Amino acid sequence: MTNMKKWLPVALALGLSSAAMADQLTAVSFGGAYGDAQKKHMLDPFTASTGHKVLSENYSGGIAELKAQVESGNVLWDVIDVEVIDLERACSEGLLEVFPMDTLPPGDDGTPAQDDFSEEALANECGVGNIVWTVLFAYNHDTIQGAKPNSIQALFDTKTYPGKRAFRKRAQVNLEWALLADGVAKEDVYDVLSTEEGQKRAFAKLDTIKDDIVWFDSWSQAPQLLNDGGAVMVQSANGRFFDAIQREGKPFEMVWDSHVYDLDVWAIVKGTKKKALAEEFIRFATGSKPLSGMPEVAYGPTRKSAYQYVDPSVIPKLPSSHLDKGVKASGDFWADYGESLGEKFNEWLLQ
Repeated sequence: MTNMKKWLPVALALGLSSAAMADQLTAVSFGGAYGDAQKKHMLDPFTASTGHKVLSENYSGGIAELKAQVESGNVLWDVIDVEVIDLERACSEGLLEVFPMDTLPPGDDGTPAQDDFSEEALANECGVGNIVWTVLFAYNHDTIQGAKPNSIQALFDTKTYPGKRAFRKRAQVNLEWALLADGVAKEDVYDVLSTEEGQKRAFAKLDTIKDDIVWFDSWSQAPQLLNDGGAVMVQSANGRFFDAIQREGKPFEMVWDSHVYDLDVWAIVKGTKKKALAEEFIRFATGSKPLSGMPEVAYGPTRKSAYQYVDPSVIPKLPSSHLDKGVKASGDFWADYGESLGEKFNEWLLQ
């Protein structure tokens, strides 16, 4: 009896701990201002509404960590914010659960989900789109004197605009930009890049500025590189620069020419033991009101009904207002060529 009394509090504590663990969700995204906006408009309101705690973790994109967890059977994440450029491959490789689209609620104005979401937001069975975002480059008015760069060609023109360029260390976007700067039409980029000749052409164009490129791994590094003079032109997700301009008053200028826009989706990690709770979270997070908070960091909501809550003055600063100057990232292309071009890109880096 004495031993039983001794261990009872421990057993109860362990039981409560297990119950608490079962009641919480781990959501993985990109951090920074974007992560803060998701916490404010999606994660915290979900907890307030349902009582389920959401733990947020950051990652730098891609599918390597996701793949390692799923293939090892050691799944630590439940829901994940995935770039559509990675979604096709992650879904086709069985790293994500299929989401029941027919369970998505209507918009706040009563519009059925299938009509309320943009077509691209529900195009893949493994994820529900939450934002339209883009990759562009920006410059610092304090470090570029004279004529200002306003085109993708200027990014590759180190004679007129001397100094370092900073890019994220991935094949995606950099290869598209190389071809666009080399004169390939926007509508032909992926057709050209799917050929051996086109790939050689892209790497040859990158060769022209290779010695002037500073590589980074996470978008969080981009504003700092631009601010401290580590590079005169820096690539980033537009929200990172928007936040630095709006909240910190940085003298940055975003260049919309040839931006590569895409969507992010909420998806469920294959093998999570909290699939039902993850589905509940995604239905909540992609509602009209939660999505309407994303323009705070310059990302466009994927539901039409969300725009009723958006400040009209912000809409011109969203990627959706500049689609005519951009290229839609092709998830299908990167699902087919991502692995091989990733290897070629890494080999090129070492040359």
